Amino acid sequence: MIKKLIIFFIIAALTGCSSSKPVIATTKKAAAVQKPRTVSTKRTADAKPVAKKYPSTNNTEVIQSTSKTVVTSDLINNYVLQYKDIAIGNMQKYGIPASIILAQGILESGAGKGDLAVTANNHFGIKCHKDWLGESVRHDDDASQECFRKYNEASESYRDHALFLVGKNRYAVLFTYEKDDYKAWSKGLRACGYATDPNYPDKLISYIERYNLHQYDCQVTGKNYVAINKTAPTRKSSYDVASDPKINMNSNDPNLYEVQKGDTLYSISKKFNLLVEDLKQKNNLTDNALSIGQKLRVK
Repeated sequence: MIKKLIIFFIIAALTGCSSSKPVIATTKKAAAVQKPRTVSTKRTADAKPVAKKYPSTNNTEVIQSTSKTVVTSDLINNYVLQYKDIAIGNMQKYGIPASIILAQGILESGAGKGDLAVTANNHFGIKCHKDWLGESVRHDDDASQECFRKYNEASESYRDHALFLVGKNRYAVLFTYEKDDYKAWSKGLRACGYATDPNYPDKLISYIERYNLHQYDCQVTGKNYVAINKTAPTRKSSYDVASDPKINMNSNDPNLYEVQKGDTLYSISKKFNLLVEDLKQKNNLTDNALSIGQKLRVK
């Protein structure tokens, strides 16, 4: 009898063990289901990179100073808005036209995006010279790895620019010009040796007239400001090719160009690969004044 009971318990135990196997199988399935949760670093077909969006404008240009910088008109306008108050303050304190300060800042710093402006807050391309005791950086310019001044903030560069012009004897003649005569100052800076580029004056005048920088001079002097080629046409030169009957005024004439809003002699000369002086000579112009609709011979 005892043997029968032992055999019965053994059979019952074996039957219980076999009935637990489905539980193990279920655990394996659960583990298999969890495998797809592993994060993949591969980019899927839909995960395309998002392109950065920049202000849409067709008015781009290359500013070549101590570095080559591509800028837009929106960028230049923003630069002017950022530094106009400093320029006005420097005009009041030191007598340098605000328009000249801003135009030089645009040209020399690539509207704040040039290498020296970014790395050294140097907005006017001022080199170290013997009297500079501050920090400096090395940058290729007229020669390899020249020494340029470095500032903690852009405002320091603006102040040093004013002190640089006021403190150097070679720039003394500039302060004999009318306070708001930006054309005389543009030409005088080149004549005094601030830049070696023969087109430097035309570039400064171009920025001043295209971006209405002279208005900030007028804020200091109290004179009325009239926007060039905007609120009123500028006076015509003594000779206008549009009044010459010997010239064919057909709008399709490839030898002629009609002055548009915002044009300057400099911008037109670049468009047709001419020097400003050549363009003035072709059209018997005695100054840089233009008016909308004026016809210029460009070939």
